[in-house]
Amino acid sequence: MLKGSITALITPFKNGNVDYGALEKLVEFQIEDGTDGILVCGTSGESPTLSYEEHEAVIEFAVKSSKNRIHIMAGTGANSTEEAIRFTSFAKAVGANSALLVVPYYNKPTQEGLYRHFSKIAKEVDIDIYIYNIPSRTGIEISVDTMERIAKEHPNIKGSKESTPNMDRISEILKRIPNFTVFSGDDSLTLPMMSLGAKGVVSVVSNIMPKELKKLTDYALNGDYEKAREMHYYLLDMFKILFIETNPVPVKTALSLMNMVKKEFRLPLCEMIPQNEEKLKEVMKRYNLL
Repeated sequence: MLKGSITALITPFKNGNVDYGALEKLVEFQIEDGTDGILVCGTSGESPTLSYEEHEAVIEFAVKSSKNRIHIMAGTGANSTEEAIRFTSFAKAVGANSALLVVPYYNKPTQEGLYRHFSKIAKEVDIDIYIYNIPSRTGIEISVDTMERIAKEHPNIKGSKESTPNMDRISEILKRIPNFTVFSGDDSLTLPMMSLGAKGVVSVVSNIMPKELKKLTDYALNGDYEKAREMHYYLLDMFKILFIETNPVPVKTALSLMNMVKKEFRLPLCEMIPQNEEKLKEVMKRYNLL
């Protein structure tokens, strides 16, 4: 069972292209620091701005460079079912261990439409699938009823990534769906969700502090909530500062300040305003990252 700290890896760019040299170093950094898994081509990886060819190339590169040393989760969701099937099939073919599929955004399907969307993908691609529920970005939420229906019919629907502060929802999912793995989609909600039975986090902060997120999830998984709380409060300022602007702008800026990537984004994302970057630097200094 997949559990622990999964890093929602950024995609580094250089002169307008994917910087595969930097990407390889980021993968190695995560492996060396004990991260449980890496998600590529998620929102943190600026997937909306990647071409189809780049999207597939980044997945394949991550799989090859990891050399089976870490779980590779591929972001393969789309608001077109056929596009999601294309990316998910590719991820399976090149050896990704699982796929993360976001609830379709913008076109706002009904719950029946969501059921058919995820069911069709699960039928056509035999890979472990995690549903990504993030209503603040998609405009809709997949209901617990719909998720229960899908999970019971399709054994390869293994769990969900939940970016919601609604702890009643998390309780309902874990109460009603047997053997279903929930991951927090927000760093600051990792501990609250894990206290209810979630198995870890798909983390932004672990891009720069992988050891610390690994410790937090390990403590919680082992039932040592006193130490998990200590780590949560230790990391709280970082949880907050990395979302001072739209993710992944602050975390990619932080990695650039650590000389790990170029500070390069693709429009419509752009550099942080100077005042916020200064605030980020101040927090990073407190954590001895600069």
